[in-house]
Amino acid sequence: MKSVIAILTTFLFCSAILPHQDDELAKSIQRGKMIYSENCITCHMGTGEGVTATFPPLAKADYLQSHENAIKAVKFGLIGKIKVNGVDYDNMMPNPGLANDEIADVLNYIMNSWGNSSDKKIVTPEMVEETKEKK
Repeated sequence: MKSVIAILTTFLFCSAILPHQDDELAKSIQRGKMIYSENCITCHMGTGEGVTATFPPLAKADYLQSHENAIKAVKFGLIGKIKVNGVDYDNMMPNPGLANDEIADVLNYIMNSWGNSSDKKIVTPEMVEETKEKK
């Protein structure tokens, strides 16, 4: 009997939590799409393809496989050489001046668009807050 109760409790917990995360991710992606349109689209283009050798692509970008890289780039901006999908980029991306929740939203949008998949792993404002710039 105890095992049946434990199984039912686990099922109820998972059914209550997991759809909530999917719903939160979907809402974050929608907010992030607006932030992207206001801040990122000029350089990275509407479909995330960027401009070869000038502005790196975000679509299917290996650089974004690390949440830490992605968060740091948006939170602090970038200067200096990076490699994205085997191509070197040496340009500057200014810090867009976004709040932690906006950074999380725009990253959730980018990481779930144009062939990118976060495997439903949501970037949270807390993750952004905890990310520190290396000196």
